[in-house]
Formats: sequence, C-alpha cells, structure tokens
Amino acid sequence: TKPLGVGVVTTALKRDKAGAADVQAAVESMSRLNKTASEVAAATGVHAATDITGFGLLGHGHEMAHLSGVGLQLEMVALPWLPGALRYGEASMFPGGMSNNKLFYEKWITFAESVTETERLLLFDPETSGGLLMAVSPDKIDELMAEMEKRGEPAWRIGEVVEGDGQIKVV
Repeated sequence: TKPLGVGVVTTALKRDKAGAADVQAAVESMSRLNKTASEVAAATGVHAATDITGFGLLGHGHEMAHLSGVGLQLEMVALPWLPGALRYGEASMFPGGMSNNKLFYEKWITFAESVTETERLLLFDPETSGGLLMAVSPDKIDELMAEMEKRGEPAWRIGEVVEGDGQIKVV
C-alpha cells in the first residue's frame, strides 16, 4: 500500500546525493499512516497482512508466507517504487540493513533471470514506515482495490499466493 525504496532514498539523503523531490516523496510516504489500509483490509476479509519495515519486502513476505504455510510469487514489473529509488539502488546507496536482510532471507528467494542485481538488492532494502502487504482472496481483490481507491489510498496487486512453505519467487 506504499511504494518501496525508503531505505535507498534516505541513505542517498545521508550521503548528500538525494534530490529534494525524491526526499519529499519518501517523507510523504513515511508520514502516511496505514490506518485506512488496515480498515479496508478488515472490511474486505484479508487473510493475512504485515507491514513492510526493517526486513524489507522479501523478509516480511517470507515471514508471512512461512507462518501461513504458503509461498508467494511476486511480479517485479508490478512493484511500486518511490521516485529515485531505482537510480539510488544503481548507485549502491543501500543502508547496511539490506546486506543483513539478504544474508538471512536469500535462501528462501528465487529470482527470474530478468530481475537485475539492483532490483534484487532493492527487494531486501529495509523500509521505514512502509505499507501493508496483504493476502486477499481473488474474489475479494476487486472490492479491496475499489475501496482503497474510493478512500484515496494507493494499492497495487503485486503477486499471488502459491503452494509452498515460505518460499518467494520473483518473476
């Protein structure tokens, strides 16, 4: 429910390499609460949810999938990014937590060959005040997305739940 990339944008800021508009977008994202998204989730029968914070999308995704006894398949092209995130990733503006996340979680992750090394690393990037990752039944997704739009909240369909035990495939 929020674009990814806070870690690289704020690291670029700490290194005096971030553009003002990129920082403003990150601050606006971090300042937006998950209250409305959580209310919509509860009202539309979301099966599971987690906020994306220090363990990054893949870390929190793995924990949610593992504890639910399923796997996830994420679509790289569907993932939302903050302005500048990909550029800062290509410039290696990663916070130290990214490496820790990668070392711990990479054994549960497989990537399609089309996913670049920068994109792979960005998926391990720690977030601050990230959005919600929600698992919702396919017959409820349109209702959830419509309600989020009605309330002026962003949301993206980024993948699907598949058979597995905590594994994540990024295609």
